[in-house]
Amino acid sequence: MDQKFIRNFCIIAHIDHGKSTLADRLLEMTGTVEKRKMKEQLLDTMDLERERGITIKLQPARMMYRTKPHLTSPSQEEGHIEYELNLIDTPGHVDFTYEVSRSLAAVEGAVLLVDSTQGVQAQTIANLYLAIEQDLVIIPVLNKIDLPNADVECRAAELMHLIGCAREEIILASGKTGAGVDQILERIVRDVPSPQGDPLKPFRAIIFDSKYDEYQGVVAYIRCVDGELKQNQSVHFFASTSDGQALEVGYMKPEHVSSGILQTGEIGYLVTGLKDISAVRVGDTVAALRITHDALPIDPLPGYKEVRPMVYAGLFPTDGGEYEKLRDAILKLKLNDAALTFEPEHSSALGFGFRCGLLGMLHLEIVQERLSREFNMEVVVTSPSVGYEVVLTSGEQKFIKSPADFPDASRIQETREPWVKVDIVCPKEYLGNVMSLVQDRRGEYVNTEYLDSQRAILHYQMPLASVIVDFYDKLKGVTAGYASMNYEFTGYRPSEVVRLTILVADEPVEALSTLLHESEVYARGKQIVETLKEELPRQQFVVKLQAAVGAKIIAAERLSAYRKDVLAKMSGGDYSRKSKLLKKQKKGKERMMEHGKGAVEIPADTFIKVLRRS
Repeated sequence: MDQKFIRNFCIIAHIDHGKSTLADRLLEMTGTVEKRKMKEQLLDTMDLERERGITIKLQPARMMYRTKPHLTSPSQEEGHIEYELNLIDTPGHVDFTYEVSRSLAAVEGAVLLVDSTQGVQAQTIANLYLAIEQDLVIIPVLNKIDLPNADVECRAAELMHLIGCAREEIILASGKTGAGVDQILERIVRDVPSPQGDPLKPFRAIIFDSKYDEYQGVVAYIRCVDGELKQNQSVHFFASTSDGQALEVGYMKPEHVSSGILQTGEIGYLVTGLKDISAVRVGDTVAALRITHDALPIDPLPGYKEVRPMVYAGLFPTDGGEYEKLRDAILKLKLNDAALTFEPEHSSALGFGFRCGLLGMLHLEIVQERLSREFNMEVVVTSPSVGYEVVLTSGEQKFIKSPADFPDASRIQETREPWVKVDIVCPKEYLGNVMSLVQDRRGEYVNTEYLDSQRAILHYQMPLASVIVDFYDKLKGVTAGYASMNYEFTGYRPSEVVRLTILVADEPVEALSTLLHESEVYARGKQIVETLKEELPRQQFVVKLQAAVGAKIIAAERLSAYRKDVLAKMSGGDYSRKSKLLKKQKKGKERMMEHGKGAVEIPADTFIKVLRRS
């Protein structure tokens, strides 16, 4: 189709503001999907997405839309023009920000969706800034106007303040009833510019997503920027320097429709046949393969960067004999989740497992849930931690993912921890509570902006380690559930990071070791040894429970021994006989304590309870 009749757009919003429901209505009203095949959250293909009501994987779809007569030129006889609308339904969670940014790079316009009952939230603002950076046309939409608690005028004022639009530019809509959806379609056609690629240049496209198909290999979702791609054409992937072939080319409706060609400005898919998903990376450029040396050179498109994990956690099978099964399950997950990284890890308490790198806590939850559902694999997850940069006295720089890899303090010149920019949106009456919470987490205040007379945005700089674990839950608690949060990685800063080691019967338990800022080790160490004292089964001897930093013990408890009543069999006799038995028992306890060092086994359920509480 001619570029001037193509419109590429995406929907951006905070979680649970109705993106997927609105996408359903767009597909239904354009006749893309037959009514008998319609179902709720059509573009959310995973059961987990439907149950949680969130979009985890973005989903593209092509729609054909005929405009109303008043939008066309008077010279048009029929008064209708057919347009090709390419929609990308994006995730709304902060963990998948990079996916959203690459989707925005593939389109010219964005529908900014705001829930009229909740108003502007943190992720709304974050995604808006990403869209503005890409110089996209923003179409503001207030969704869920059919709900009785919708406050349209107040939320419209927030949107006007946020993007500087006029009141009449804001479309009032309901993804549930379909109200206002036709206005959104008309506005997309009218305001979103058509693609401006060069059809005469060699083929070049941006990859905004990829997945693995068991039969077809890696499938890349692409936006064709220049030229055209035909089936069986040879292609080159810049970031991985891999070559492949377009075994199949087509578009999504939202199921795959093979067309044999993708033209300039269009969005579609490319079946590569490659078996390694790391060869096809999100944000990379795919281009026509240079067959001869005198062929014109092709430059990659800007914006590609490696997706770096933010959170690291150990995954161990609950049954030690299922290590191979867990490895196969993670390998299969990795095929459809390029952001997941893993490497083997061994724990004296949990056996063999994997150290996994993830985008955030939601990503960790999803991986754990998918392992359970898709592979029937129950796992123990160790305490999540962040990655630290360590400069040794020798000048060597190391990236530390696990407490076991943390070098001795005498060899460390400097440690650096990751920091993030945090934006918190909340009602103004909770500002004091939020400030107190962030201050306890070593946050640095930047400034406050007011959305309106009732709600404000707090801007902070915070260590990532203080944000990922339970900060969001605590934030919801101190604001009665009204706050929302977004964070963005800014870089590494020098910090006093130490390793907290847990000793059980004078033997270190590596799986319970954690890396923390020195201001937090006393509280965490005390919490862990107290939990161990409550949950660890008693032994025949006294067990010492200690938390240490280096050679210094910072918290300690003792688990008392079982005491056999050796006097029970005595029916009488003087005290000297009883004393002799008690002394003999005492010496036996001492011998057991000496021989029992390192012999205390921590049951898996005790271990899980310790990890959950810490």
